[in-house]
Amino acid sequence: MDRDGGVWNGRCYATVLDPPPAKTNPLWRGHDDGVIMTCILRIPACDQSAGIHLPPEDCVLRWWAPVPEGSINVEQVARDAFARANPTEIPIGIVPENEPGRVGLVGMPVWMWVQDPGERTIGPLTATADAGSATVTSTGRVADIDWDMGDGTTITCQGAGTVYQDSFGVKDSPDCGHRYTKQGDPYTVTATSHWVVNWHGAGQSGTFTLDLTNETQIVVGEAHVITQ
Repeated sequence: MDRDGGVWNGRCYATVLDPPPAKTNPLWRGHDDGVIMTCILRIPACDQSAGIHLPPEDCVLRWWAPVPEGSINVEQVARDAFARANPTEIPIGIVPENEPGRVGLVGMPVWMWVQDPGERTIGPLTATADAGSATVTSTGRVADIDWDMGDGTTITCQGAGTVYQDSFGVKDSPDCGHRYTKQGDPYTVTATSHWVVNWHGAGQSGTFTLDLTNETQIVVGEAHVITQ
C-alpha cells in the first residue's frame, strides 16, 4: 500500500531520497549504483502531531538499496552518459576566413572543413554508465554535417572535409565546398553536425541522435568592388 508517495517496507513508508547525497557519503556503502531510500518512522515517539519525543534524526531512516533493473530507463542512462562525455559543435574551418581584411569573391570556390577533428567533435566518442548492476555503453560519431551557407543553400558533407592549402589555388574542394553567386557582407555560415549514437546494456540496445551547431561569418564581394 502506498502512502504519501511512499511504499510500506514493514516499518515506514519509504521513498527515494531526491536529490541523493554525494557518492562519498557513508550511506552509499561503497556502491556506485542504486538509490538512497528515506522514511519517517510511524511510531508514537515520532508522531509530529503529538510532539516528537525522540531526536528528529532518530525518526528518519536512510539506507542504500539496489534499483530493480526493470525500473531503470536504460536509454536515458545512455543519453546522460553520452552528454557527460561532452560532445561539442565542430570548430569551423573555412576559406575565406572570418578575419579582418579577408574577403572571398563571387564565383570563386569556398572550402569548408572541421578544424582539428577529434573524438569530441566528430567521434567516435564512447561513454559508459551504470544501470543497476549492468553497464551501459554509448558510442557516437558524426554521420554528416549540414552547412547552411547563408544564401539559401545548404550543403551536406560527409566526414571532416579537406583543409584548404594555398597550393590548391582556385580548385573546388573535393568533398565540401560552395560557390556564391552574389556578394554578401557578411554571410552567416552555420554548421550543424548530426551525431548518431548507438547504445547497449542491461539486455537492451538502441540508437539516438544529437545535433550540435556552430556558426561563423565570411565576407564575399564582387571582383570589381574589391579592386576599386
